[in-house]
Amino acid sequence: MKLIPTSITDVLLFEPKVFGDERGFFMETFRQSDFEALFAEVGMMCPSFVQENMSRSQKHVLRGLHYQEVHPQGKLIRVTAGSIFDVAVDIRNDSKTFGQWFGQVLSAENRLQMYIPPGFAHGFFTLSEYADIIYKCTDYYTPEFERVIAWNDPQLNIQWPLEEGVEPVLSEKDKKAEKGAMLLGC
Repeated sequence: MKLIPTSITDVLLFEPKVFGDERGFFMETFRQSDFEALFAEVGMMCPSFVQENMSRSQKHVLRGLHYQEVHPQGKLIRVTAGSIFDVAVDIRNDSKTFGQWFGQVLSAENRLQMYIPPGFAHGFFTLSEYADIIYKCTDYYTPEFERVIAWNDPQLNIQWPLEEGVEPVLSEKDKKAEKGAMLLGC
């Protein structure tokens, strides 16, 4: 497993080693001891994961930007089919990168995984016909503490890779998200 730093210190990319031949491939996507060593390389404690989720989204679906006000979740995200543009937004008031975002294409082809620590809002946009996403969480989902920041909040100015003339497909929850919510922070 290879660690790839990003423009936001606490957001990390991981590239697994892939063993392939004419039959297909094998890769190890998670090994606690390897992750502990990689996190230690950048002076971070390796998180413990308590929940794993899987979702499927159709093309043009935009989910987010979500976070939990209480029991914030760190997430380790990977795509097993298709591709997404995955976004992490730093909403930690005391952070030097408060209000900054990082985006990365995650796909079944590039096999990258992205770690988003607690204190970040998370969202993604589906680039392929559909995408299957698996993500591990550092805390349990508690819907009563979930909050949403508008995906198109002008304070954030996220450069989503939208197709010209095509509106993203949003859930009712995401449609109701208020712009300017960044001022709240975590």
